Amino acid sequence: MSFPKIYIFLTTALIGAFLFAGCASSSNTSRYKNKNEKKPPTDPSVRFTSEERKNNYPKSETRADTVKYDLLNQDDEKLPDDETPIDISVLRSYSGNSPGSEGTVKEKMLMEIIKYLNTPYKYGGNSKEGIDCSAFTQTIFNTVFSFQLLRSARQQYTQGLTINHRENLQFGDLIFFNTRRSVKPGHVGIYLGENLFAHASSSKGVIVSSLDHEYYSRTFMGGRRIESLSTSR
Repeated sequence: MSFPKIYIFLTTALIGAFLFAGCASSSNTSRYKNKNEKKPPTDPSVRFTSEERKNNYPKSETRADTVKYDLLNQDDEKLPDDETPIDISVLRSYSGNSPGSEGTVKEKMLMEIIKYLNTPYKYGGNSKEGIDCSAFTQTIFNTVFSFQLLRSARQQYTQGLTINHRENLQFGDLIFFNTRRSVKPGHVGIYLGENLFAHASSSKGVIVSSLDHEYYSRTFMGGRRIESLSTSR
C-alpha cells in the first residue's frame, strides 16, 4: 500500500475511533443521568417548568408551585378511617346568638365550612369537586376574611402567632398535625371550640372531627393564630 493510501486509511480510522468513543461516552452519561434523576408524577394534571426539570425538581419558593413539589416529596397521609364525623347541627349551635360583628363573622365562617362538608378529598384539589387540607383552610380564610394563607400545610405553619397548647386554642385558629414522615406538619384544620375542628380528611373528605380522638391527640403539633383577624371573630 502506497504512503498516501496508508495516510488516508490511518486518518480515517482515527477519526472513526474518536467519533465512536464520543458517542459511547455521551450515551453512557445520558443513561447514568436518567437513572438517577427524579421522574415526574403520574398525574397528568401536574405540570413542571423546564427549569424545574433541569434542576431535578427543586423546592419552589412560590405558592403556585408548592403542591407540585410536595407531590414528589410527601408520603401518604395516614388519617383514621374509623372515626364518626360530628353532626353538623353541633356546628350551628356554635355560631352564637349575640348581636354585633363578632357573632356575624363567626357564623359566616361556620356557614362556609358547612358548605364544604362531605366534599371529597383530592390531593392538590381546591374546589368543591375535590380539595385537600391546606386548600380547604386557604379557601375558608380567603372567603371569610379576604386573607390569603399560603398554599401548603408546612407553609401555613409559618404564619401567625404560635399556640403550643390545646387549652389555649380559640375559634378560628389553624391547627396542625404530624401525619407524614417526610414533611412536617402534614395536615391542617380549623379549630371550632369544644375540642372540635374542621378539616379535609384524606379518608373522609371535609368533616368535623374531635381532638379527643386518639390519633389527632397523638399527632397534634400546635396551632397558629392570625392576630390581625382574631378581633374580628
